[in-house]
Amino acid sequence: MADTVSVPTVSTDAAHRMIAAAEAKATEIGVPMCIAVVDTGGNLKAFSRMDGGPLLSTQVAQDKAYTAVGFGMPTHGWFDFISGDAPLAAGAPTGIDRLVIFGGGYPIEADGAVVGAIGVSGGHYSQDQQVAEAGLAALS
Repeated sequence: MADTVSVPTVSTDAAHRMIAAAEAKATEIGVPMCIAVVDTGGNLKAFSRMDGGPLLSTQVAQDKAYTAVGFGMPTHGWFDFISGDAPLAAGAPTGIDRLVIFGGGYPIEADGAVVGAIGVSGGHYSQDQQVAEAGLAALS
């Protein structure tokens, strides 16, 4: 019998609560958004493209979530991480598939483990961050 490992992941219910909270914040600030929640493997768990959400933001939101879960850090942390390192700054954005280095993607953590991520796109990255943070707050 093979050894198995159980990996905790964000539940569907939690993902939908995050989407609802993020949509409420996006509505409050008057910016329609695309909101993605992914599991630990970067697979889409829940998604919303609000009425009026930019078409291109559909993929960007998913890529922000993918980046955040893949590295266990918010997407806005990447800019500082690579800015002082010329090889990374030159190669990471074009050499790492689906990497996003501006705000709007956050890992979801439970009991010290990354269990998924949320990614938001549709406004300025600072607005995307506000909406993503509102989604995360739905879990506290």
